[in-house]
Amino acid sequence: MASGDTLVIFTPHSNEPPSTNFATLDLRNSHLVLDFDGGTAESALFGCILPRNYAGGGITVTLLWMGGSAALLRDALAGGDVITPLATGNVKWNAAFERHQVATDDLDTDSFATAQTATGAAPGTDGSVQSTSIPFTNGAQIDSLAVGESFRLKVTRDAADAGDTMTGDAELLRVELRES
Repeated sequence: MASGDTLVIFTPHSNEPPSTNFATLDLRNSHLVLDFDGGTAESALFGCILPRNYAGGGITVTLLWMGGSAALLRDALAGGDVITPLATGNVKWNAAFERHQVATDDLDTDSFATAQTATGAAPGTDGSVQSTSIPFTNGAQIDSLAVGESFRLKVTRDAADAGDTMTGDAELLRVELRES
């Protein structure tokens, strides 16, 4: 597999939510998204098998997301305008891999490698998609994951981090894993 080739794509339907502080399913104009709250660190978990054509060059996790906006009704009874505020600020994203070695790992306990991080600016246009990439080197950063092995990817919005300045939800649309 060549650098830049897609390994896996996850959609909101692929989420296997943790038992607490999980991103919630939502719709945005009939597009299924995962809402990550602006005040609480929430996560989504995606399980898969690393494709056998992975050549060991590292993995880049790309998050495609939108800034949530809440339609506010003003003077609805008087026929007033609908105001849709734009999301502004930055979102701090964390991602971490968890390898599932056959006859070795106990899946009753989480064992994610150290999370890697990236910060993305909210799109300037309501409903526009933003792309934020998080690079991982081969080895410890991907929990020494090998081809053909089962794994989970944990994606978290680190809402408590000082670098996360966007109020409201971050709406995750897709997650792409590419060979670096």
